[in-house]
Parts: sequence; structure tokens; C-alpha cells
Amino acid sequence: MRQEADHRVPVLIVGGSLVGLSTSLFLGRLGVPHMLVERHSGTSIHPRGRGNNVRTMELYRVAGIEPDIKAAASLLADNHGILQTPTLVGDAGEWLFKHIDPGGGLARFSPTAWCLCSQNDLEPVLLEGARRLGGELRYSHEMETFEQDGEGVTAVVRDRATDQRHTVRADYLVACDGPRSPVRRGLGIGQSGPGDLFANVSVTFRSKLLADVVGERRFICCYLTDPDADGALLPVDNEEHWVFHAPWHPEHGETLDEFTEDRLQRHIRRAIGAPDLDVEITGKASWRAAERVADRYAAGRVLLAGDSAHEMSPTGAFGSNTGIQDAHNLAWKLAAVLDGWAGPGLLDTYETERRPVALATSARASARSVEHSHPGFAPAPGLGGGRRGGILNVVLGYRYPHGAVVGAAPDQEAVPETMRLTGEPGSRAPHMWLRHGDARISTLDLYESTLVLLSDARSTAGWHAAAHRVAERRNVRLESYRVGAELTYDTPPGEDGPAPDWARTHGTTTDGAVLVRPDGFVAWRATDAVPDPEETLRQVLTAVLRTG
Repeated sequence: MRQEADHRVPVLIVGGSLVGLSTSLFLGRLGVPHMLVERHSGTSIHPRGRGNNVRTMELYRVAGIEPDIKAAASLLADNHGILQTPTLVGDAGEWLFKHIDPGGGLARFSPTAWCLCSQNDLEPVLLEGARRLGGELRYSHEMETFEQDGEGVTAVVRDRATDQRHTVRADYLVACDGPRSPVRRGLGIGQSGPGDLFANVSVTFRSKLLADVVGERRFICCYLTDPDADGALLPVDNEEHWVFHAPWHPEHGETLDEFTEDRLQRHIRRAIGAPDLDVEITGKASWRAAERVADRYAAGRVLLAGDSAHEMSPTGAFGSNTGIQDAHNLAWKLAAVLDGWAGPGLLDTYETERRPVALATSARASARSVEHSHPGFAPAPGLGGGRRGGILNVVLGYRYPHGAVVGAAPDQEAVPETMRLTGEPGSRAPHMWLRHGDARISTLDLYESTLVLLSDARSTAGWHAAAHRVAERRNVRLESYRVGAELTYDTPPGEDGPAPDWARTHGTTTDGAVLVRPDGFVAWRATDAVPDPEETLRQVLTAVLRTG
């Protein structure tokens, strides 16, 4: 007979970095009680993981914390682009790209944009947001063991401050415990991929004179290519606080102890090209870049998210963003299953959807490191030699050919070669501006806690009434909106003329309908009227929510 647990929660989150905190935030928004345990005493103190891509910012916008993140990121709001140069003295070098969105074209696809917010600034925003929603977040707490059965997971958690141990019983455990994930290893889940790519030592330092050397070049990152002192320079405040990534070669027997303060100062001065530069080392930490993806994302009631599920080269910040988007995909599915309006089989679609995205994205991240000649990276022949080019298709255009979708093209790639957001099942639903009452919203703002059916107020196909009947009879969280009635058109910012037609934007007709999931992905699309819309919706919901 199982011993009574000290604590009982629907979800236990192990790990409180970006992905764990995002999982807590998203679950809190959906009203799912949970506990998060993190072995460290607080949030990150090192400025890293700064590139939050447009899809991640869409999720944080819907979660209500986008303004707080922008405020936390204000010091770097005017930094754009990546510079590559042999020295920062003079005008040598070239911009790999100078602006993320040079023509402003992103506004056609999204209501938000990229945001440069370092992990040490972002995590406190996530923590505050999660706690506001009632999340139980316990720092200085470490999960020591766990075991699961057919009804849940029992974990032993140690309070590192008092050395007391408690048992926690949860319906599900989400492991956000990093690339060396004890949970993944405990489950016996292997990893696939090229493995270790390169290693760096990340150095924080203070320099009051460096801002004069940098001048008006407001970069996100500068790759310094002196063959005897290469590295990557990142501004923290554009004034006197900086980060430098120096190559580290443990594969050649080089140890961290060899990175003395004197060596690091000399390396930074030579890399920048200023032998008399003031350099005060304030901290250092080692990190390794790798390309690996877990062979499975779940075992029973334990699920992996973030670095425990995939490791990626840091170039492009794909790893943290993919992990945050893992958390968002998983959160609505956990909420639906725990609330009883979806079957447990819905959780199987988490791996089905997210693992192919991680495989494609991790390969793209390695290719990006090759393109940028990342310091310390000497790729093996063929590594990172896959498809290159833009990243918007990776960031926004990825799709789910299989999973909790009906009617998706099964042979399409998880990350297509081109950006296409036109309402196909399995893709992120299109963005367009609308009015909901007095509020000006993006269509993406509608998608968070329920399924949403969009149809046309001019339609006689009966989708709106059918959706209300199905939601009531099946106890499914389903909202229905008619564009032209509950929702009205609004002109995009800075544009004249009529707003785009919602049906054309979503790849359907006036008599069609589009079903969108709580994560903003299209679950199903009808391009015209059907004889029995209620029965059609019933069958679609059964397939999507795995309730059959």
C-alpha cells in the first residue's frame, strides 16, 4: 500500500530555469495547480540565453507578461544584428546581418517581435508572473528520487536549506532539469545526434573604456576573429558591463583552471584590439554546445521538456525558444486531460509533434554556427552542412504533420523551406487584427485556454450554432466566434484601405470554418459547408482530443 504523500499536486515541475518557469506560467494561466522544485537558491545570475524569438514573444504576449519583459530588456532595445570582425578598433569587419527585421515585414505575420532579454533579466519576470497566478515554486529544493505507477508519480524532494525530505504525489511530472537530466537518465531514455560540438568559457567583465571602442555599433553579438584570440563579445548594458565567450578545448586536455584572470584579460584585450583596455573580470562559467535529441519525450506519466529533451548549438538561440514552446504545447494538453475534456492519449501527441521540430531545429542551429564561424567550433566534415538561409520559417513556420490535428498533409516537413501561414492544419494560425468589443486584438490573442472555432457572420452553414451545441453536450472547452459579428475587422497598423478577408487569410471560404487549438495551431479546417456541421465537429473533436 502506497504511503500517504506530504504534498499532492496535479503536476510536479522539476527544474526552475527558463523552461520550468515558463511551464509554471502557462499552467498557472490555465488554472492547473502545480509545484516547481529548483535546486538553486534563486533565478539565474549570469547574462545568457538572451534571444527570445517572435514565436516565444507571442506566447508571452498571450500570457500577459510581454510588457514586463520589454521593460526588463530596455537596456538592449536598440541593439540589432551580428558583427564579425578581426578587431573592434577601426572600421574593419562585416555585419552578418544588421537588423532582424530590416523591412518591417514581420508585422504581416505577428503582433509582436523579437526581444533581446537576457536570462538573468527574464527569469525574475517569469517567476513573478508564475507566483501571481498561484504557482508553488520552491527554490533550494532538489528532487532526489521518483517512481511512477499507473495513477501518478511519487517523488522525494529534499529541502537543501534544512535537509528535510518530503514526498510529493503528482498526476504528472514534467522534467525541465537540463541537458544532463537525472530524470531522463533515470527513465533510461537515450539520445541521438552528433553529440558535443564545442565548448566555451563565458566571462562577465566590467570595462568603462570599451563603449568608446564599440562606438555606435549596437550589436547583439560581435564575433572577434583574431586567430590567436578569437571569441564572442556581447553587451549587457552598452556602457560598462559585458560578456565574452572564449573558446575552451577540453578535448585537447585544456582545463578550466588554466583560464586565469590574467589570461582572460590578455585574451579579451587582444581579441578587441585594445592592449590598454581596462578589464575587470567579475565572473566566469563554462558551457558546452551539443546537438542531441532524446529518443523519447515521455515514459508513462513523466514528460521531458527543454534541454532535457534536446540540446542545440546556441547560435540563433533556438534551444531555449524551442524549450519554451515545448512547455506551451504540453501545458494545454495537461490542462485538458486533467480537466477531463480530453483523453490521456492527447499527451502522446506531445512527442509526436515536438520531437520532429527539435530534430529539424537542432540541425538548423548547428548550420547557423557553421555560417557564423562560431568561435571554438571546428565542425566535422558534413556537420552543419544542411539547409541554410533564413530563420523565420524555423521560428514561425514549423508545423505538425501528425498529432492532435485532422487533415494535415502527412508527408510535409516539420520545418518547411518557406514561410507559409495560411491556415493549413498543423500550422500556426494566421495573425490578423480584429476588434472584440472595444478592444483591438490579434487573432492570436484568442487562443489560450479553449479551442476556438472561427466562421463567417455571413455564412448559412451553421457552424456557430453547431459549435455551441457540441461544447455543451460534450463538455468541451470550445469557443465560437463569427468574424463580422462577435469579431469585426480592423485595419492593420500603419495601413490604409480595407482589412484582409479572414476566410482568404485562413485558406477557406465564407461558408467554411477553422478550428484552432489553445496553443494557436490549426487543428482542422473546413473549406466549405457540410451537410451536418454538428456531427462533423463531434468527429473532429474526438480525433483531436483523443476521446474516442
